[in-house]
Amino acid sequence: MTGISTPHDHFFKQLLSHGEAARDFIRYYLPPEVVDLLDLSTLEASKDTFVDTELRTHFSDLLYKVAWKEGGEARVYVLFEHKSYPDEGVAFQLLRYVVRIWEQDLRQQGQLLPILPVVLYHGVARWKVGLDLWSLFDAPEEMRAYVPDYRYCLCDLSAYSDEEIKGAVLLQVGLLTLKYILRDDVETHLGHILGLGAELLGQETGLEYLETLLRYLSVGTDKLREEELRRVVEARVPEGGELMATIAEKWMEQGLEQGLEQGLEQGLEQGLRQGALRQLLRVLEHRFGRVSSGVEVKLRTLDAAHLESLLDVALDTTSLDAFIQKMDDKR
Repeated sequence: MTGISTPHDHFFKQLLSHGEAARDFIRYYLPPEVVDLLDLSTLEASKDTFVDTELRTHFSDLLYKVAWKEGGEARVYVLFEHKSYPDEGVAFQLLRYVVRIWEQDLRQQGQLLPILPVVLYHGVARWKVGLDLWSLFDAPEEMRAYVPDYRYCLCDLSAYSDEEIKGAVLLQVGLLTLKYILRDDVETHLGHILGLGAELLGQETGLEYLETLLRYLSVGTDKLREEELRRVVEARVPEGGELMATIAEKWMEQGLEQGLEQGLEQGLEQGLRQGALRQLLRVLEHRFGRVSSGVEVKLRTLDAAHLESLLDVALDTTSLDAFIQKMDDKR
């Protein structure tokens, strides 16, 4: 699994942040024998504060608590892998996160809650990776009892026909989009997807989600032409032309704001780097005389943090040659 910064990850998180979609995802795509045990009316996103930044990044809107029908609590862990190819290490990756969740449970509650790991896969290649941890080991069967093991649930969207994609309209739209976003025939299915998406406009957050969908379609694939996306939106979504113009203007404004913010950050970094460089050169020249242009050129390629770390080296080292050696070691 990677970070939530990719468009696929971001879109799936947006989809699962809607309680109705998360509930229907569990209802229709998890093993029926497990679903029968759960009181889905109690489903809630787990908003625990994870100390680990990586946990906080991955689990926001992807980790849920739901009560057993007979009482008690279960925790369902939904993980999205957005790679376009099967990930052979996903069972170990999931295990790491499950263990860290349990560690937090022990710290906060003093007990362990069961976790059902689920992988949703929407790549083009067939998923041939084993569904349990043991499949990662090359060891005699006699060792199996002594190796921690578990299996995860796999939801491979390529195994479902469009008619088998069930749930609330929002979930259907999201899963169909994920199913085709990486495929060459995404344009062929665009009309049906956006036709369903138009039904969301009557819902409270429908316009917001439709904007998320259009943004994802515009950046999540290189198989879809911009003019085709615009044409189908105008044909299948009420007032689609006006909607696309409004959204495009909003995206442009956001892009300008982000560009300005990045520019300010880069300017601040540049100012810090120049200040650190001047200070370092003064120390070197005070201790060892004029610094050669070759050394100065090397120093100018370093960032502010690196230059600041070399300041201590310049103060402690006994010669310019020793400083240069340590500078090269740090590069």
